[in-house]
Amino acid sequence: MKQQFLAFCSLLLCITCSVETQAQQKPALHVGVKGGTNFTKTSTESSSLEGKYGFGYQAGVMTRVDIGSLYVQGEALFNKRKASYEEKSGGSAKLTWNAIDIPVVVGYKIIKTDDFNLRAFAGGVYSYAFNNKLSASESIQEGFKKFDKSNIGITGGIGIDYKNFTVDLRYENGLSNISKEFKSKPHSFTLGIGYFLF
Repeated sequence: MKQQFLAFCSLLLCITCSVETQAQQKPALHVGVKGGTNFTKTSTESSSLEGKYGFGYQAGVMTRVDIGSLYVQGEALFNKRKASYEEKSGGSAKLTWNAIDIPVVVGYKIIKTDDFNLRAFAGGVYSYAFNNKLSASESIQEGFKKFDKSNIGITGGIGIDYKNFTVDLRYENGLSNISKEFKSKPHSFTLGIGYFLF
């Protein structure tokens, strides 16, 4: 028990020293542009509907603050999202909407060199949805008439940097419903490619 306690204290000391070392390094600010694709579906608790992935796109700006191997990155992205549903009765429905997403993530550079980085990151995202359209039967359309504009979610993934270019593969999980009647929460995979201007 005593050995485990000493090992735990040593681990805490190492983490504290590492964080202090990172904090003493001068932060570097980078600003860039980003675009990519998203694959989105919305889960539902309705027994008559099954969500399917749809293909969309995104574009926007990003900023990153580097503190040694740690970094904080914020983005403002326009997303065109598409999803579809299969009805148990044999029909189908297609849902499209636009969204302004503001993700903020904290990351760590697993491999860090002057020209190349391998990163892992996680954080949260706020999304404001608008211009939602649904082509479906009247019963489904009723459930999406009160489309929730504001949504929050969590996101995480991996990325690589090569010089000023950056590539991210991330997963985003919605925590709030876009349709309260069907308990629909959006889930998406995104592949983004960006370029830091400085």
